[in-house]
Parts: sequence; structure tokens; C-alpha cells
Amino acid sequence: MESPAEILPGVIFYSYLSSERKEKACVWNHHTLILQVSGQMVLETSDQNISISAGEVLLIHKNQLGTLTKMPGSNGHYETIVISLQEDLMRQIVLEDKMEVHGKYTGSPNLCLPNNAFLTGYFQSIIPYARSSGSEMTDELGLLKVKEGIKLMLIAVPELHNFLFDFSEPYKIDLERFMLSNYHFNVPVEKLAQLTGRSLSGFKRDFQKIFGMPPRKWLQDKRLNEARHLLENKNKKPSSIYLDLGFESLSHFSYAFKKKFGRALTDGLVKTD
Repeated sequence: MESPAEILPGVIFYSYLSSERKEKACVWNHHTLILQVSGQMVLETSDQNISISAGEVLLIHKNQLGTLTKMPGSNGHYETIVISLQEDLMRQIVLEDKMEVHGKYTGSPNLCLPNNAFLTGYFQSIIPYARSSGSEMTDELGLLKVKEGIKLMLIAVPELHNFLFDFSEPYKIDLERFMLSNYHFNVPVEKLAQLTGRSLSGFKRDFQKIFGMPPRKWLQDKRLNEARHLLENKNKKPSSIYLDLGFESLSHFSYAFKKKFGRALTDGLVKTD
């Protein structure tokens, strides 16, 4: 079985691993519900740092960038069940149950849900499908399971109604603050535009007004200046920072650094040619 494996394509996933792995530039387009079956996971965004361990449940708000660090437990195991709460299904639930929709959610973007025997039992019913590659969950059963999970969350935490059923489009947020907090995520400019509530052309236009240069050039310069600071003042090694600063490879980082500063990189040193 591959990891992550799709239990219900595009909706329910099972992830496992045997060694620590850091995933950069995660983008959540939909609300996402995560059960930590074993091991530990750390979510880092520009505003929050949340750690969950075995048995804990995390709810992630849509339209976010973040980093996930996955760590096996003392027994060497790491497992999660991940459910994508896609907007079409959420709208369907509102229609079926004749729910009221109150508008934009303004609370914390990521929430650890309280321990609840019903939610625990719910996830336990999914785990056999996750661990057995021979057990296939039908689309019909899978969608019923997702609806069940949503309703159990609302019973446990009624205040989640506004969180789950926020169908408003991302409004124009403070572009300067957003970019200064998220420049290190290696995602396309088109995605950055979406997350700030702008069209691509509007994003580029606003960006030029604020920073005086196109987004890609600013991102490259910002990342390289931060890299120089970390190398010269914090004694960091190139191999330990290039991914965290949004570079795809060490060779790409080294080439860009030398082109901007005229200095070659060695692991742990910045030297003048």
C-alpha cells in the first residue's frame, strides 16, 4: 500500500511512515479533519503551532498554508486518518438538513477537538478500511461516513456550525502582512493570489504597489536575504535551511545564492570566491 493511501478518492486518506518527514507548503483548499492514530504530528502556520498525539483530533480551516511534521511514536509507528470536508458535500448537508448559514467564520483557524467517545468510535470504524488494502470502501458508504463525522462534530461542539458552513469567498486580506508571514512556502503565485482573496492580475497589481516589484522577484530576494542572515549570523547550514525557505533543491538554492551575492556555498560556510 502506498502512503498516503486513498480510502475514498479525494475525500478519505490514510497516511503512515516509519521515519520523520517534514512536508512543506501544504495547502488546504477544504476544511480537513485529522485523527492521529499513532505517533505525533505538528502543524505550523503563520499564526499557530499545534501538536497532536495518538487519539487526538485536529480540525483545519480551509484556504490556508502550513507545514506538517510527522513523527513516529516510541513504537516506531505513525498513522493518521485524514478526511477532506469538501465544500460541495457541506452545501449538500445544509440543504438536506435545512440548516441556517450565518456567514463568515472569524475564530481560530485550527482547532483541537475535545476527546469524545462518539468521535473516537467513528474513527475506529474507518481504521479497518485504512489498514487493509483489500477492503474497499464504496463511494456511497464513504460519503455516509463523512456525513456521520460532520454531525458527530456538531453534537460534540455546536459552535463548529459557523466554522464548517462558512461558504463565503476569501475576502481581500492584508497582502503585506500575509506575504511577510508566508514567503517561505513554496507554492505557485496563483495559489497565493487565491489565499489573499484576489485574482492573479489583481494580486500582481496590488503586490507591485506595496513591494515595488513583481511577486516572483520579491519572493526570491526575500528568501535569499533570509538565507544570508541565517548562514552568517545563526551558523546554519545550507542543507538545513533551503527547504524551509521555499527552495526546491539545494542546487537551486546554491545557484540562486551565488548569482545574487557572488558567493559560493559550502555546507555551513559562506565563502567569497
